[in-house]
Amino acid sequence: MTEKQNPHRGSTLDAFLGDEGLGDEAATIAVKRVIAWQLQEAMAEQKISKTDMAARMSTRRRQLSRVLNPDDGNVTLDTLQRAAKSFGPFTAPRIDLTNHASQE
Repeated sequence: MTEKQNPHRGSTLDAFLGDEGLGDEAATIAVKRVIAWQLQEAMAEQKISKTDMAARMSTRRRQLSRVLNPDDGNVTLDTLQRAAKSFGPFTAPRIDLTNHASQE
């Protein structure tokens, strides 16, 4: 028995973004949005104000606003690390370098 092809089925989003040369940019934006969201959640959970958080990071509140802005990609890894460390002991996240696009 042959399987009927779905005419609405196309390539994956990852494949499309890769074909358009946008895969890395989309991944970077997604990661930044997750980090900003996680920091905001942690600050709310621990009742940390932006002023207090900036002091913990030894930075200005304006710099913290860039870190917390999910659409501002102009944040250094050093700044993100200081933000993470401000909540206590920091363990660097594990980065999975496998090619997920080839896994379907």
